[in-house]
This record gives sequence, structure tokens and C-alpha cells, in this order.
Amino acid sequence: MKYYISFGQIHTHSINNQTIDKDCLVEIEAESKMEAHVRAMDWFKGKFHNVYEELPDMNFFPRGVIKL
Repeated sequence: MKYYISFGQIHTHSINNQTIDKDCLVEIEAESKMEAHVRAMDWFKGKFHNVYEELPDMNFFPRGVIKL
């Protein structure tokens, strides 16, 4: 399943030469929401906001979805 990770105002990351911040979501493939949360904890060192099971209102994420 696909899960979407959002980030807080001060959560900025650089992965594979891509800036990941409050203006985008990261898509993660996982078997469960818990697995997606564990992967996000590992990848982003606990610095993210939320894990969504469905795309939230994209008006809040002008840079769209980044697939890692």
C-alpha cells in the first residue's frame, strides 16, 4: 500500500539531491501504516509530522508528492 509522509515547519531533509520539507509529501510503499511509520522514523531520524493512508488536501503541499 501507499502511505504519505508530511513534514513540519522546521523539518527539512535532503535525500538524493531532493529537498524534502513542509511543502511536499513523501510516498512510501509499505505493508501497514506501522511499517510506513517505522521506515519514516529511520529515513528521517524522527523528524516528520504525520503518516497518511490517503492523500490529504494537496493545497497544503504545493510541491506535490516525492517518491523515494
